[in-house]
Amino acid sequence: MSQSEKTSKLTYAQAGVDIKAGEEAVERIKRLARQTFGPEVLSEIGSFGGFYRPNLAGLKKPVLVSSADGVGTKLKLAFMTGRHDTIGEDLVNHCVNDILVHGARGLFFLDYIAVGKLEPAVIADIVAGLSRGCKNAGMALVGGETAEMPDFYTRGEYDVAGFIVGMVDESRIVNGRTITTGDVCIGLASDGLHTNGYSLARKVVFEIARHKPDDYVAELQMTIAEALMQVHRCYGPFIHGLLEKFDIHGMAHITGGGLPGNLNRILPAGLDAEVRRGSWPVLPIFDYLKKRGNLDPTDVYSAFNMGIGFVLVVAATDADAVMNALGAMNEPAYRIGTIVPGNREVKLV
Repeated sequence: MSQSEKTSKLTYAQAGVDIKAGEEAVERIKRLARQTFGPEVLSEIGSFGGFYRPNLAGLKKPVLVSSADGVGTKLKLAFMTGRHDTIGEDLVNHCVNDILVHGARGLFFLDYIAVGKLEPAVIADIVAGLSRGCKNAGMALVGGETAEMPDFYTRGEYDVAGFIVGMVDESRIVNGRTITTGDVCIGLASDGLHTNGYSLARKVVFEIARHKPDDYVAELQMTIAEALMQVHRCYGPFIHGLLEKFDIHGMAHITGGGLPGNLNRILPAGLDAEVRRGSWPVLPIFDYLKKRGNLDPTDVYSAFNMGIGFVLVVAATDADAVMNALGAMNEPAYRIGTIVPGNREVKLV
């Protein structure tokens, strides 16, 4: 073989895939994932599959509850700011809340991270957030996939998705079937946009208002990046305590579609939810976006959570006790509405 033939051979690295960087990323991931392991985890990161032996003690008819999601264009904020250590936590918390509405506790979590050019430090930051979210929710990060895809993603950008599996006893599933006329809707505070509405928010902030991420905004008392990067709240730690004490008729995670597009999902046929505007404090970021973008007052309730990240529906006779229990845990909660006869709609009144 001639010297020219030797030098002309194409390597995988020249095609854009760095195996050594991938191996370094996996080693970093292993250290972070192990922090979430309990005795139920029977495998190491790097196996072809994750092994998990659930503790079924006290469960008569255990039911698995699963969900998958992403964080949408909030990722663009991570790219703009270079801050990647909260995106994973956003992802975990979003998925935890999605199965929480049915009364389920998360058992284990898997992630998918796709990048154009693999940078081990960035992957480690993302997984640090995943690990933190899983530890806070009491579940294991048992595995996932990191894919380097040159020419598919722009350099410096990536996508993430999460997959959660949880469990609830069949007799304790919450699905809204017991919601009835006169029930009270209790809203729990969000910490910002969470993981929804970012395409509209970015257009208002960066195109209309022409802000840079580190611009300080007096109305928000922080930079615009800090306001938009607030971590998606996880409601599990205290909701599970409420489920032990009260008969919760229904729960809704307020994500894409806002209150009108999520609370309606748990309403039985023949019922509406009347939600009273002004019954909770709207966070400054939403007032700011509405004003600067000249947004339609009705549309903002469908694009954003408007300061309510989770809703409980309880009997009117239990409402005071539930509110008191939340107050004792220093959890901001508001009576935001009532269940009335209707057609499975959420009416803002």
